[in-house]
Amino acid sequence: MGLRRSVGRLAVLCAIVTLGASGCARFDNAVSQPFTTPPELTPGPQSTPPPPPPLPPKPFPKACPAPGVMQGCLESTSGLIMGSDARTALVAERTTGAVKEVSVSAEPKVKLVIPVDGGGDGGLMDIALSPTYSQDRLMYAYISTPTDNRVVRIADGDAPKDLLTGIPKGAAGNTGSLIFTSPTTLVVQTGDAGDPGLANDPKSLAGKVIRIEQPTTQGQAPPTTALSGMGAGGGMCLDPGDEALYVTDRAPAGDRLQRIGPDGQATTVWTWPERPGVAGCAALDGTVLVNLVNTKQTVAVRLAQASGAVTGSPEVVRQDTRGHAWALAVSPDGNIWGATVNRTAGDAEKLDDVVFPLFPQGGGFPRANADNA
Repeated sequence: MGLRRSVGRLAVLCAIVTLGASGCARFDNAVSQPFTTPPELTPGPQSTPPPPPPLPPKPFPKACPAPGVMQGCLESTSGLIMGSDARTALVAERTTGAVKEVSVSAEPKVKLVIPVDGGGDGGLMDIALSPTYSQDRLMYAYISTPTDNRVVRIADGDAPKDLLTGIPKGAAGNTGSLIFTSPTTLVVQTGDAGDPGLANDPKSLAGKVIRIEQPTTQGQAPPTTALSGMGAGGGMCLDPGDEALYVTDRAPAGDRLQRIGPDGQATTVWTWPERPGVAGCAALDGTVLVNLVNTKQTVAVRLAQASGAVTGSPEVVRQDTRGHAWALAVSPDGNIWGATVNRTAGDAEKLDDVVFPLFPQGGGFPRANADNA
């Protein structure tokens, strides 16, 4: 399908703290060979793209006749990766472990099913493609097992292989996310497993933003910590304009949006003491979209280009439409897509869950003073 997740270059994530060799991390030694050709990068939308076109007015006649969406009749979703043609996607189902190929013009296909423990808030929590996916056909997944949370690597047609194991698992606080911040750096957001103490314990993998360097080459280095003290994971996204990494989490004191700049400095951008349930995000040119699951909203947080300061309260750009959305993804044409979790939120409609366009009339990423709501 020519699918790949947009990646940017993040020079240094933080003053790196190497996790102690205390047995809490284990890597698979059966790894791929180093890159033999330069990695392929697909740039994100340019700073000033033309407005992307609206979706086709006449949808493909699918067995699941969900109107105005790419695909319906899914189980509750988690990871979402848009295709290079902006009309296809890979979507993960958290509770079933299935990864499906979906399209606006074809019936869905099951690409693979990863064995997971989907109890509580665990399961298949996110997916990411290798930056050289067209060459190595490698997918990474953040999953729950009966004993722990872990990162696995899957080659097309092969069984999952462990990459990072021993991430603490709890009755709650298992959610996390994955993103490549450079061709050779996989960043993992882990939840606190319901124990804030673990999030602040340097010997624990819980409640951290962790870097894994060159995850598909031999001689794997130990993981390093870029950010600690995290609550349950929400999502991560890169701004291709300034190469900042944004991270959402549900901390004990409230939900947060944090920013890790190219210089490695971490700052809190916004907090929500009312706990609306932060989830996936998407960023471009200092505007960060964040899904709020509990309130059925997507909000835009805007930062000044020069100072990085927030310019005002988050602006609601989606209210109630399609219900509880978790994932957010930007397609190459600039359109914004979301995926819902209505089945596990408890108020699913007949054709849920869905992959849907946030702004079906087109128009692309909402910028300052844009009226896309």
